[in-house]
Amino acid sequence: MNEQAAQAETTQVQHPLNVAIIGGAGHVGLPFGLALCDCGHTVTLVDLNQSQLDIIRAGQMPFSEINADQLLPRALETGRLHCSTDFADLSTQDVIIVTIGTPVDEYLDPSLRAFDQVMEEVFQHTRPGQLLIIRSTVFPGVTERLGRLIAERNLQIDVSYCPERIAQGRALLELTQLPQLVSGCTEQACQRAADFFSDFGQEIIELSTVEAELGKLFTNSYRYINFSISNQFYMLAQRYDADFDRIYHAITYRYPRMNGFARAGFAGGPCLLKDTMQLASFNHNLLTLGQTAMAVNEGLPGFIVERLKKDHDLTGLTVEILGMAFKGNCDDPRSSLSYKLRKVLTLECRRVLCTDPFINSPDFVSLETILDESDILILGACHDDYRGVQTTKPLIDVFGFTARQEP
Repeated sequence: MNEQAAQAETTQVQHPLNVAIIGGAGHVGLPFGLALCDCGHTVTLVDLNQSQLDIIRAGQMPFSEINADQLLPRALETGRLHCSTDFADLSTQDVIIVTIGTPVDEYLDPSLRAFDQVMEEVFQHTRPGQLLIIRSTVFPGVTERLGRLIAERNLQIDVSYCPERIAQGRALLELTQLPQLVSGCTEQACQRAADFFSDFGQEIIELSTVEAELGKLFTNSYRYINFSISNQFYMLAQRYDADFDRIYHAITYRYPRMNGFARAGFAGGPCLLKDTMQLASFNHNLLTLGQTAMAVNEGLPGFIVERLKKDHDLTGLTVEILGMAFKGNCDDPRSSLSYKLRKVLTLECRRVLCTDPFINSPDFVSLETILDESDILILGACHDDYRGVQTTKPLIDVFGFTARQEP
């Protein structure tokens, strides 16, 4: 067993539980379910995405996740993993875990309608004594509101909020490495959630529900704002025709006070912008740092194209984007700024080509075609396949990835 697999191994629980995960076929729910199966619980993935569940039943992962290809077949063979589209299966469970996405609306305010609809369905199939754990990112105050609704209906279930903080693609590793934030609408709910997560051998940190909700939002908002600082500095360096990567190395080298300085690059994905906007909405849109960060990060693709136009007549050129996922070595295109870059380039260039080794799309071409037919290359995602790529054509690498030494 390799080191990563050993890190993901968990101990067998003494008192196995029946656990349902709503949104269980997704990037948060499925790895969590596999980890729970691996330590002895029986898990039912409840999800309305029938095609995704069919893939899982066949023993195939619908997306990339370290160690999941080994754990999924094992969970199915032991009979601990089940799939369902029927919320009625919730009534037989000891623990119900909610991992559905919580989007923002067209005004970038939290949209609670989908969450409320799911919870109404859950309420129809609960029984007294169950533990309900919310792992979705929610607007501050949602958990206490949920607790009041459950008390008013006398459902007699314990409600806790325990946010996930894993990096997509590394969930099975980090579930056994990172401390778990735990909260509950009552002391009993908090203690039950703490006992449940202790099976992973994690350190448990207890908070109030609103502290846990804000803790998750603070985490993603901090990262998003931090990326925007680096991206703003990158833009400033470009305006002075200075090499941002040389500056980055110089000011971070053996200088601990700059350890938190992120590299420049696209800050996309399904969480960072959304959660920053949720935090801004909670503060009546007074989180000006978050709104400024959005302007910087979302403006980076346009800035890149404007800089290219200074030195090239793009109207007759073919420009290629290397990597369309929202981050490196990932197969998830959700909210990837590479697509925004493609849209801007389409208005300016003769032709735009895209490639990605992790994403299948009829619109994409091979790396060989890219290197042969493009006039300019732009790095969109830091996939290992692109490390040290050899080309004599201009390569725009905001991340400083292609010239970086492999760790």
